[in-house]
Amino acid sequence: MCKNKILLSLVVIASILTFVIPKGLSAAEINLSFDHYSTHAELTKILKAIEKTYPHFMTVKSLGCSYQGREIWGVVLNNPKTGPPEHKPGFYMDGNIHGSEIQGTETALYAIWYLLKNYGKTELATRLLDEKAFYVIPTMNPDSRDYFINGPSDPNTPRTGLVPYDNDQDGLVDEDGPEDLDGDGSFTQMRKKDPTGNYKAHPDDPRIMIRVGQGEKGKYILLGQEGIDNDGDGRINEDALGGYDMNRNYGFYWQPAYIQRGASDYPFCFPETKATLDFTQANPNIMGAQAFHNTGGMILRGPASPNLGPYSMADLRIYDFIAKKGEKILPGYSYLIIQKDMGTGSYGSMIDFFYYVLGAYTFSNELDIPVTPRQRRSEGQEDEEMKWRSLSRMLNEMDYHDLVLMGEQYTEWKPYKHPLYGDIEIGGVKRFGSRVSPLFKLAETCHRNAAFCFFHADQLPRLVFDKVEVKKLEKNIYQIDITIENTRVTPTISDIAIQKKLHRSDRLKIEGENVKLLAAGRLTDRFRRITQKIKTYKNSFWIKSGVPSFGRVDYCLLIKGKGKIKLIYDSLKGGYYTTASALN
Repeated sequence: MCKNKILLSLVVIASILTFVIPKGLSAAEINLSFDHYSTHAELTKILKAIEKTYPHFMTVKSLGCSYQGREIWGVVLNNPKTGPPEHKPGFYMDGNIHGSEIQGTETALYAIWYLLKNYGKTELATRLLDEKAFYVIPTMNPDSRDYFINGPSDPNTPRTGLVPYDNDQDGLVDEDGPEDLDGDGSFTQMRKKDPTGNYKAHPDDPRIMIRVGQGEKGKYILLGQEGIDNDGDGRINEDALGGYDMNRNYGFYWQPAYIQRGASDYPFCFPETKATLDFTQANPNIMGAQAFHNTGGMILRGPASPNLGPYSMADLRIYDFIAKKGEKILPGYSYLIIQKDMGTGSYGSMIDFFYYVLGAYTFSNELDIPVTPRQRRSEGQEDEEMKWRSLSRMLNEMDYHDLVLMGEQYTEWKPYKHPLYGDIEIGGVKRFGSRVSPLFKLAETCHRNAAFCFFHADQLPRLVFDKVEVKKLEKNIYQIDITIENTRVTPTISDIAIQKKLHRSDRLKIEGENVKLLAAGRLTDRFRRITQKIKTYKNSFWIKSGVPSFGRVDYCLLIKGKGKIKLIYDSLKGGYYTTASALN
């Protein structure tokens, strides 16, 4: 049981009584505005209230507890009237694996809320909840989420979970992190005037620090984030809270910390990543997956690890089909490969684990487009041009802070008497001033990224028995020709799963009283009736390659029996489909 579970339960019960549902409105009219970042207690309240409103479709379960004792919530969405979740293709979402990347939680929550709110109102939401199962972890990192939201912090931290960690290897843990010296609620930057410094003020905006040229003397030195030398070792801010990276702790191509920074002791060694592992292992029907990160406006796919080869062409076609449509759903986002396009790869990542171990087609979206995107050096681009572009970008960022955010997320440089550095200045961008969606844009971020997930989920396998023809050969002996068609781009088994034998094959089964499957064959040429024999077992046979993307499979069965029969196509990740026929 989580350390603070009893207290949290009391808070949740009290909160539900007042949550969003004004007097006189029915629970079915529950609404969320998505102009606010929820603390973990607020998220818990919202999830419980939605579950109470839609108990038929939604189950909220604890997957375990974070290091500090907060529940890690898992959500299952399914319409039981159309079958159990394990009989449907599964789509997985998670957010906020990195503590400061908080809009991923809101996006996952939005997807849950949108599907439930629109069931029976829109064709897409209704079809998705009828035909698919959704598995969602809105926040994987509740400890760091609360730390970031409640502050003080900076735009990029805490990235890790909050398990104590000895970053500077001095035998102590978390003893020297940044501090909010000026009391503005954020960790901003320190600078000091110095006639031999390597920085100077931008000529058009003295708030911006730019590096001086070779041989040129500046007027400032930059001292990093606000903080003091708490442990007296002569260094500042060298051992902040935490120090590992959950997205380097998954159990595929994991490498130790001396190779992959943040990997920690062994795969899934932390309660948060272990909870995710258990959730996915309990739901092996997951065929599509999405992680929400920030920032940069990117639709990322693997490989992520540096030494992995390219995806097979069969799987690449699936990724390209979905992601290129995603670029239309998310204008300004770029479809990129982590290993190839991000500069450095990463070992032990979620995106590689889901694809190479679970056989699921997986994306990781970096939410939100920067106001002034960083320019990548193109072939033949000179240093001076890159420098000019960088200076221009800095000025545009300050215009954004002044004119759009209206100064709320920027602290002007102010003097401060530092115990080590003496007279310094403190100022810069606050924790909500970059990376995280500004509240006026949050709803759009949530909606567009949820729409991308819905498109992906809708492209998971959707099978139909396109043809079932029964032909009597002699007394109680029948030939049945079956065609099973996949109307979606995702096959019932990914190519990587076929190659590596990651999970069981699909199976076709015949049920009925006194019915016996005598023989079966796959029609490799249905026009010339060329058939490849298949080994049968107890009125069933395995289909190792599944049903392909936008494809079909044709089978010829020889059956002995009489009366009604049921044909069952059972795919671990592609769904469970039945049709009835008769032997007359």
